[in-house]
Amino acid sequence: MPSEPVRIDKYLWAVRLYKTRSLATDACRCGHVRMGGQPVKPSHEVKAGEVYELSVEQVHKVVEVKQVLGNRVGAKLVENYMTDLTPPEEYERIRMVRQYAFETRDRGVGRPTKRERRDIESFKYK
Repeated sequence: MPSEPVRIDKYLWAVRLYKTRSLATDACRCGHVRMGGQPVKPSHEVKAGEVYELSVEQVHKVVEVKQVLGNRVGAKLVENYMTDLTPPEEYERIRMVRQYAFETRDRGVGRPTKRERRDIESFKYK
């Protein structure tokens, strides 16, 4: 456990919830990181046992701090520092959204013809 306090933006980056620390800082500033329903500033000091709600790429995650750390760790070690309390329904919702978000075509069929494209657009936007 580090002897000095750790900021929430640094902790979120260290446990790999955000790719960069600046993304974690921006998420805090925009109100995407909350504790007890209240937005958290990037300078908030993390303590073990605290529960945070955050939005990461359309997923609303709930995480509990097990242990505070200041440096980024490998993906396999993240479970030692945080517990993911996100309900499984949230992951199922995201899986369903991603499944229907993109149209797919069979391999080797080629690009759609003008008529097929018009049919696709009328189906998607009307």
